Amino acid sequence: MSSTDSALTPEHRRMLLTLARDSIRQGFETGRPLPVNPAQWPEGLQREGASFVTLKRPDGSLRGCIGTLEARQPLVTDVAEHAHAAAFRDPRFQPLAADELEDVHLELSILSRPEPLPVASEAELLATIEPGEDGLILEDGAHRGTFLPAVWESLPNPGDFVRQLKRKAGLPSDYWSSTLTVRRYRTESFGEDER
Repeated sequence: MSSTDSALTPEHRRMLLTLARDSIRQGFETGRPLPVNPAQWPEGLQREGASFVTLKRPDGSLRGCIGTLEARQPLVTDVAEHAHAAAFRDPRFQPLAADELEDVHLELSILSRPEPLPVASEAELLATIEPGEDGLILEDGAHRGTFLPAVWESLPNPGDFVRQLKRKAGLPSDYWSSTLTVRRYRTESFGEDER
């Protein structure tokens, strides 16, 4: 499995990080994300892409994170919209205050296309996933949850990772069913410390 469908150049990474921060600034001025015309961006950023934008405080704690699992629009549009949403619409946090903007650290995760992971048991799932590399999507009926690969940093044990993901999806930590589906994806992740 490739890390993402198409790796970004260092210049493209810088452009996306600048775009994300500019979209948050635009939110303070207009209450809306930065409008983006994909045709004005390099071809590699015009392709459909799925992204997560994460805001972190100076101490490394989470300040906001919003994204999507499925590519449905140009990558530049996706990043601009999710940066704005992470700053102002993450239901876990108050909207970002203007005096916080210069202190927050932005990180982007560009997702590969999720692939089905046909497993018949939790034991098989635990034997199949690659800690530190795989992001997972668990679904069963109306229950759905995902953990980005970055979550392995705080949950390095595969059993803990899967149990917490089931809880995030609204399922008991010991839940397993023949109707449970699992998909795996990878991310290309980078942050402003790499500028």
